[in-house]
Amino acid sequence: MDQNVSESTFRQEVENKYIVYNSLFANLPYHDMGKLGALTPMLYDLANEELNKEKNPKDIIEFFLNKYAYLNKEEDKNELLFRIIQFIERQVVLFDSVEDASFDKIIAVNHQNGTLENLYQVAQQQNKLKEVYEELKTFKVRVVFTAHPTQFYPNTVLRIISDLTEAIQDNDITQINNLLQQLGRTPFINKNKLTPLEEANSIIYYLRYVYYDAIGQLHEKLFSEYYSENKDFIPIMELGFWPGGDRDGNPYVTSSITKKVTQELRTSIMKCYYNDLKKISRRLTFRGVYEKLRELSQLIYDNSFGVKKGLTTEIILEKALEIRRILVDDHDGIFLNELDRFIRQVQTFRMHFASLDIRQDSSIHQKILNAIVKRYNLSEKSYDEMDKEEKFYVLFQSNILIQESDFEEDIIKDTIRNIKQIKQIQEENGVHAIHRYIISNSTSIFSVLEVFALFEFCGYKKEDIELDIIPLFETVEGLDNAESIMQQLYNLPLYREHLMRREKRQTIMLGFSDGTKDGGYVKANWAIFKAKEELTKVSKDNEIEVLFFDGRGGPPARGGGKTRQFYASQGPTIASNQIQLTIQGQTISSSYGSINQAKHNFEQLITAGISNRVFENKQLILSPKDRYILDELSKISYKKYKELKDHPQFIAYLEERTTVEYYGKANIGSRPSKRKKDSSGLQFKDLRAIPFVGSWSQAKQNVPGYFGFGTAIQEFKEQGRLSELQDLYEHSLYFRTLVQNSMMSMIKCNFKLTSYMKDNDKFSDFWNILNEEFKLTYDLLLEVSKQKVLMEKEEINRMSVLCREKIMLPLLVIQQFALQKINETENDEDRIVYERMLVRTLFGIINASRNSA
Repeated sequence: MDQNVSESTFRQEVENKYIVYNSLFANLPYHDMGKLGALTPMLYDLANEELNKEKNPKDIIEFFLNKYAYLNKEEDKNELLFRIIQFIERQVVLFDSVEDASFDKIIAVNHQNGTLENLYQVAQQQNKLKEVYEELKTFKVRVVFTAHPTQFYPNTVLRIISDLTEAIQDNDITQINNLLQQLGRTPFINKNKLTPLEEANSIIYYLRYVYYDAIGQLHEKLFSEYYSENKDFIPIMELGFWPGGDRDGNPYVTSSITKKVTQELRTSIMKCYYNDLKKISRRLTFRGVYEKLRELSQLIYDNSFGVKKGLTTEIILEKALEIRRILVDDHDGIFLNELDRFIRQVQTFRMHFASLDIRQDSSIHQKILNAIVKRYNLSEKSYDEMDKEEKFYVLFQSNILIQESDFEEDIIKDTIRNIKQIKQIQEENGVHAIHRYIISNSTSIFSVLEVFALFEFCGYKKEDIELDIIPLFETVEGLDNAESIMQQLYNLPLYREHLMRREKRQTIMLGFSDGTKDGGYVKANWAIFKAKEELTKVSKDNEIEVLFFDGRGGPPARGGGKTRQFYASQGPTIASNQIQLTIQGQTISSSYGSINQAKHNFEQLITAGISNRVFENKQLILSPKDRYILDELSKISYKKYKELKDHPQFIAYLEERTTVEYYGKANIGSRPSKRKKDSSGLQFKDLRAIPFVGSWSQAKQNVPGYFGFGTAIQEFKEQGRLSELQDLYEHSLYFRTLVQNSMMSMIKCNFKLTSYMKDNDKFSDFWNILNEEFKLTYDLLLEVSKQKVLMEKEEINRMSVLCREKIMLPLLVIQQFALQKINETENDEDRIVYERMLVRTLFGIINASRNSA
């Protein structure tokens, strides 16, 4: 499609409509909206002009308040800034709604690579339809929704966005006006910190009202058009769930919360089934069918308000299939497609809706083992002091049963309680309700074996442990050791026997977030790629099917970015029989927030995986020379990034000149922003990836998304080897994706916002290091890709980013103003006001950025 057509479509469907509806919003007749609607554009124009002159944001805000607002009292000035923040928050919602409303039209003007239609056409052309059909039997996409706090919209606002999107699609001005008024009066922030259960219910909202229908429609499309004839239905999509199961660094996730979340998931899917049956009952009114349909509806209704034992997936399917038989035999199969659609939904979501994963850090398991050794007198040594043979003996020769009542510390008692209740949850909701235990920061075979042993200590027989035990390798060191760890595990008879009971499958999770924080953008991405290759080989050599689970955040700095292109670029040396990834924060609402969006992006994942396995693509093959180049880039960029981390001002800059300390003060998630509460000051190792990446994003510096890349390319250029990188960009989809994702991070940077730092007595040198690397990387990525501007060939995405950057610019300037006032103010009351102001800017900026943390 011609670039001009794409740009024209975006302007007509998004930019122009936003301008029209924003003018309507800005003139609503309450709370001086007209005044805010006039002042906010003035602030943008002033900020844009003055930042180009490298003016200080604090001076810009003070000039704005004095010249345009005509306010004298400090409290009045601050009140106006708060009102502007709230106004822009709602402008972001309006832009989200307008862009979401245009989704189908925008997609229509883009190339349709990645659709099922395109996959089918290519398969026909290459005479590979049979291979595609075979892949559809076994290939799966597992999308796991996580509880990471990067989505600030409460459910009330999410519903307004949904309704507003629909009204814009229908061009219903009256309804748009009413919804904008509702938007203006609806609170955007939570007064209290979210609980894990509230986080879970927020995502369950999407399960019920988006993904249930989206996956159902996708499966119907696959089954009716692309599955080979006379084949039983096999779900290709699976859903996973982390809220209520992810304990890593979150003391508020308890066994009680885990149980409640599984109950919520079960009752939610029952409500979906019940609503489906109500619709089907309007059609299947035939004698012998209607009565049995009502009986099944009542059974499901009784389970829609709490867990009642006795109902299983098998019972629902048995009754539905009996109805189907009567419908076919006695009533000519009238409306059979509607009943079959329901049966497919039950086969897909069963009793659990989405599988709840348990995740905990390996250090907690070691702590529990230390307590067990001491409490049951298993050794004179502590568990930490033991060598490998001693640990192995304690884990598998102790023959003990542990009770939570034997311990005093809450985390030990609760871990034991949770392990014991998993069997009960599996009995109530089915085995797949909870069938995965993920160990963060896995560093040795004992990270896995400790979990295995804890289940035995809690009374499980080896053959009754119906869980996949999944190591999570995320640091540079962990990735380097992953192959050796898995080889040792595969060689252990007791663990190999466990894998035989798990269909000879081993899931391994690889985390981008901490990898990037630890090693920088290029190093982390290349280390994960190589680790996947090594793990694929060692698993194949041991006749184990390896499944990779990617812990991908929203932005490229945490493994996000171009998801389809990422999976399409994996190549034949990496196992790709399943795609498993995390979806979180703004990505849930921005990329999977409506039925059409979700179907499109699910479809992109399915076709990426199947295409990779069926079709040959020379751009997926990395030659020895390509690998040598990527190794060099990785080493040089890592050295540069490590120098930055080791800079004496690194931590101080994060604390004083970014928002990293304020994520924990925003009521946006249940999890603390640091892994340890008792740390004296900010400790890099305890800092979570979300506030780390997010704070760089808020400062519009996005360091984890590019830093070191430019230095690495520059070294090649100085050696006269730039053409090697240009050639690699042309023929390697992997390297091209690496570059393009980095560009996505860089286009969201704005060093003019903090250019006042170049003269700062304390941080000028550090800021200049950041700025110089940004400018270097910016220029060299354009040279490597032979583009004139970042994301030149992705015009719609580029235009969307630039529109959002424009909307949020006043928020960014207010945030920098507040940050400076906090550091300068000695009065505690004033400091509290500015801290509140800074925290409030986090919401609009992250929502506008969509994938910034």
